[in-house]
Amino acid sequence: MFMEYKAHARYVRMSPRKMRRVANLVKGQDVEKALGLLHYTVKTAAAPIERTIRSAASNAINVAGSSHLKIEDLYVKNIQVDGGPPLKRFRAGSMGRASRIIKRTSHLSVVLAERE
Repeated sequence: MFMEYKAHARYVRMSPRKMRRVANLVKGQDVEKALGLLHYTVKTAAAPIERTIRSAASNAINVAGSSHLKIEDLYVKNIQVDGGPPLKRFRAGSMGRASRIIKRTSHLSVVLAERE
């Protein structure tokens, strides 16, 4: 029986579009390879994704026990980036007007599973 292990990062202050570009790099990869790839990726979105994958891996080891499960046995089964609530801000516009700025947020979900 193979279990799935999850971790979530909510309200990450980055647009979902930017995070999805990095998340698609590691989908389906082994956890160790994914963490190495994210560590050397120059994109800012790599840091919260790496942190969430590490969290999911530690959740897996805590639940299954370190004697039953090794990090080498895990892979990124699914990684999903959804939009969170946008922060609405205003900036001074021309002729005394106010221009709206929408600062987007993301919800990140990572699912790890054991390799057969």
